[in-house]
Amino acid sequence: MRRGDIHSGPVTEPRLKSEIRAAAHLRRAQAAGAFAVIARRGDPDAGAIAVKVYIGARRARLFVEARDDQGNAAWRDPFDGAVDEAVVDRYLDRERRFDSDLWIIEIEDREGRGFLE
Repeated sequence: MRRGDIHSGPVTEPRLKSEIRAAAHLRRAQAAGAFAVIARRGDPDAGAIAVKVYIGARRARLFVEARDDQGNAAWRDPFDGAVDEAVVDRYLDRERRFDSDLWIIEIEDREGRGFLE
């Protein structure tokens, strides 16, 4: 690209810092009566966030941040529902090794809510 050229790619919305988004996520869950902690702190500015939701009986759900085709923020469930908690933990271990900036929020909620709004 030369100086003065206009970028014609997808425009993405501005993003809040990861530490602010993670703290807000934690507060939403706690305000709704769920137990929630930041299990791993990633890059304070641009780290991706993963949300592990423990639903009991050694079952958990996982939601990870992603971008859709238009560049908008979206949440993805890599398992399409609840799986054995050990499966989620192995997935997160692999992601941590790949992405040192990753944030992990853990929520305990019998209803399986991820508080993704």
